[in-house]
Amino acid sequence: MSEDSSSPTMQQLVEIFQAQQEKIAQGGGEKAIARQHAKGRLTARERIAHLIDPNTTLLEIGEWAAYEMYTDYGGAVSAGVVTAVGQVQNRKVMLIANDATVKAGAFFPATSKKVLRAQKIAFQNHLPLIYLVDSAGIFLPLQEDVFPDEDDFGRIFRNNAIISAAGIPQTAAIMGNCVAGGGYLPVLCDEVLMTEGSGLYLAGPALVKSAIGQVVDSEDLGGAQMHAAISGTIDYREPNDEACLDRLRQLYGKHRPDDPKAVAPFFQNESKEPARPPKDIYEIVDPDSRKEYEVKDLLECLVDEGTFDEYKEEIGQTIVCGTANIGGYAVGIVANQHHRVVSASGQFEFGSVVYVESAEKAARFIMNCNQQWLPILFLQDVNGFMVGRDSEHSGIIKAGAKMVNALSNSRVPKITVLTGGSYGAGNYAMCGKAFDPRFIFAWPNARCAVMGGAQATSTLLEITIRSLKRDGHEVDAKELETLRQKVQADYDRQTDVRYGAARGWVDAIIDPAKTRDVLVDALALVTRKASDEPYRVGVYQV
Repeated sequence: MSEDSSSPTMQQLVEIFQAQQEKIAQGGGEKAIARQHAKGRLTARERIAHLIDPNTTLLEIGEWAAYEMYTDYGGAVSAGVVTAVGQVQNRKVMLIANDATVKAGAFFPATSKKVLRAQKIAFQNHLPLIYLVDSAGIFLPLQEDVFPDEDDFGRIFRNNAIISAAGIPQTAAIMGNCVAGGGYLPVLCDEVLMTEGSGLYLAGPALVKSAIGQVVDSEDLGGAQMHAAISGTIDYREPNDEACLDRLRQLYGKHRPDDPKAVAPFFQNESKEPARPPKDIYEIVDPDSRKEYEVKDLLECLVDEGTFDEYKEEIGQTIVCGTANIGGYAVGIVANQHHRVVSASGQFEFGSVVYVESAEKAARFIMNCNQQWLPILFLQDVNGFMVGRDSEHSGIIKAGAKMVNALSNSRVPKITVLTGGSYGAGNYAMCGKAFDPRFIFAWPNARCAVMGGAQATSTLLEITIRSLKRDGHEVDAKELETLRQKVQADYDRQTDVRYGAARGWVDAIIDPAKTRDVLVDALALVTRKASDEPYRVGVYQV
C-alpha cells in the first residue's frame, strides 16, 4: 500500500482485500472445520447462515479483528467470534457466535473487545441479541488482559443485565462448551436453548475433581438433560444444531415485528437512485492520497439524486456540509474536501485540512442537525488542523474545540466512513471511534495515525539517530537509508487500515462501490431509537 507509481488502483485494492476476507471466513481452517463437523456441530458461520432469513445479507462487525495479532499463539482469526447484524423472521437482530474452530472459541483480549462493541451497537440501536455460544472460556495465557477490567470479559455479563433492564430481548443458544464465568451469559438472557452434548458449568469435571475431589462426568455435571430436568437452568433442550436453530427461528417469529419505516423523530422519504452509479467512486477517488478529487462528485454516488443542499457553501470550503437523503433517509453530511481551494480573502487552503472557518461552520452545522433530528454522516479524509502562526493567531484551537464540543454532545446518531486519511486531531473532530459513532466504516485505502507517513518517518528517524549517537554510534549514509526504510515500513504497517481494524478502530472495511448500500442498512438501524436526552453543549471559548 505504498504511494508510488506501482500502487494498485482502487478496484484492485478491493479485490486484494476481498481475497483476504474469504480466507478470514474460513476461521481455523479446513482441519478445524472438519473436527467441528465430526462432533455433529456446525461452524459459527454455518449456524448464522441457517438462522437468518433466506436471501438476506449480513452487516458483519469486526471481521478483521485480531488480524496479524497473537502470532506467538498461532493467531486468532477474527478474534474467534463472528458478530453481525442479520434478519431473523423479518426482524433485525445482532448475532454473536463463538467460532469453535479458532482455539475452541476461547476469549482473547480482542474477542472481549469485539463482543462488547456488538453489545454497544445493539444497545444504542435497540437491536435484539442472539448469542450462539460455543466457547472454552478465557484464553489462559493472556488471562490478565481478558479477565478483570471494564473493557474485558466480565463487562459482557454486566452488559447482559443492563440490556435486559432496557427491555431489549436477548436469547442464548448453547451449542458446545459454555464454562466458568462464561456460563453467566446465557443465564442472564431471556431465553436459553441448549443442544445435546453441550456443557454448561462453572467448573468442568477435571477442575471439580482437583478442587473438591468429586468425580463426575460432563453430562451429569452440566449436560442439557440435567439443566432441563434438574437445575431448570435452560428453557429448551434440542437434539442438534439444526433443531436448535429452527426452534430459535420459531421463537423469533413471535417477537414484535420491526417497523419498516424510521421512528419519530426520524423520517424516511421516498428513495431515489443517486445521480452517478456508485462504481464511479473507483474513478473519482485514487488510493494515492496525493491525488486530488472533488468530494461533491463522491456525494453524487452516495445521496439520492437532487437532494443535496449545501450549507454555507462559500466559507470554510475545506469542509463540505449539507443535508441530503440516502435511500430516503434524511441526513446531515460533514465531509472533508480533498483539493485546494481559494478562500474569499484570496488565500490558498489545502484540501483535507481543517481551518478556523471550516471548523466553526461544521460545529454550527452539527448543532443544526441536532435541532432538526438529522443523523449525521461524516466522510473522513483529513490530514488534521492547520498549523502555523497565522492559524494560531486566528484561534484554530478554539475553533477546533467548538467542533469537538458540538460533536461530543450530539444526541443524534452518527455514522463515520474513512475514505482516505484519518490523522491526528482531525480523526477526533471528524467523529473517530473515540466520539461514539453508531457505526464506523473504512475503505481499503484508508490510513489512520497520529500524523502522515512522511512526517512521522522523519520524526521517528531523527529520534532513532539521536539515540544511536548518544550511545557513541555514528550513522553513515548507507545505514541511514536502511534505517529510514525500516522506520517507514513499520509506520506504514501501523497506519494500514487492517492494523486499525484488527484493534477495533473501525467496524468494517467496505468496498467503496457498496458504501451507499451499507449506509442505507446502517441508517435503518440507527433510526430505530431516538435519544431521550435534550441537546446541550458545554462551555465554548469565544
